[in-house]
Amino acid sequence: MNFALNRISRKFSGIFSMFFNISAKQADDNNKRLVKYIVELNQKNKSDEIINEASLCLKDIVNYRLFAVVIKNEKEIDVWLDPRMYKSSLETIIMGDFSIKDKKNINYINHSFDKDEQEKKFSMKNLVSYDLMEEDCMVKVYMVPGRNMLNYHDDIVNVILKSTGVALARQMKIAKLDDAARLDPLTRCYNRREFETQINRNIARAVRHRTQLSVFMFDIDHFKKVNDTYGHQAGDEVLKAVSALARDNMRTDDVLARYGGEEFFAILPGTGKREAMELSDRIRRMIAKKTIATSQGNIRVTASFGVASLSGHADVATLIEDADAMMYKAKLNGRNTVMPGLIKICSEENRSCKNVPMRSVIH
Repeated sequence: MNFALNRISRKFSGIFSMFFNISAKQADDNNKRLVKYIVELNQKNKSDEIINEASLCLKDIVNYRLFAVVIKNEKEIDVWLDPRMYKSSLETIIMGDFSIKDKKNINYINHSFDKDEQEKKFSMKNLVSYDLMEEDCMVKVYMVPGRNMLNYHDDIVNVILKSTGVALARQMKIAKLDDAARLDPLTRCYNRREFETQINRNIARAVRHRTQLSVFMFDIDHFKKVNDTYGHQAGDEVLKAVSALARDNMRTDDVLARYGGEEFFAILPGTGKREAMELSDRIRRMIAKKTIATSQGNIRVTASFGVASLSGHADVATLIEDADAMMYKAKLNGRNTVMPGLIKICSEENRSCKNVPMRSVIH
């Protein structure tokens, strides 16, 4: 690393002196600033932090009008974009370059966009792009420079982007190792160990900020019969499909973990019991309606849910016990249900209906 930086330092000291017609001291100062940027971005541990450092350096050098980095993952692409107002103009190009049909597969990692946020059309005629390939790291950089790009600009930009690619590749390797330690390899949900970390963290946060927290636990009904009838490979395919369905219908901040063989546990920050019950019932109905295509044919399953909420004196053990008890109660009440659930009570006078917790009428 030190050898590479010394080589860069010698090369760009000459470039700065030659093209900027400045003193050796000024060239040396500019060169040190460039090397400092490269060192800083290599010390970052997150993708957005690495790219942000690279953007600061490029802003200094070429005063870009638009800068974006696209990182290709297995199912979607992550995009870092500055400035945000030109999102729609660049999206068309990104979708074409990466053969993306649905904008939902584009994940913006440096900020989220509001529905009412103003966007502006932007000319892409001066757009330049760079491909970075570092082992498993597939990255494309887009930029509209704010000044004419000369040969020495290209040299400097290439060094910065090469360093960015190396840093991103390193970070992605670390992330993969971290995921392997935290995720269940079959379902890609959090594993039991990470679940314990997450629930302790979320309860502590809810207590500290005095916010609501609910959980639900669900179990695939008669799952042993699925394994006995279709085999364990088909059973694994069912687990993957059901967990993916649940995860896809939860918020980004929600946590889904594989708690046991066919048991899953969800943590819902900032969510009251009623909303947790409604979400559980929605996922329950979707599971019951889904036909799962497996190597052994189509399979239909149902699931039983137990819901609990954090109370003033509850702790981790109590919250888990409450959810487990409600799930067991759902099994006793015929399976494919949510406990405590909601039933409809209709007035004879006006036929209006209201939701009442099922626990109040079933004991």
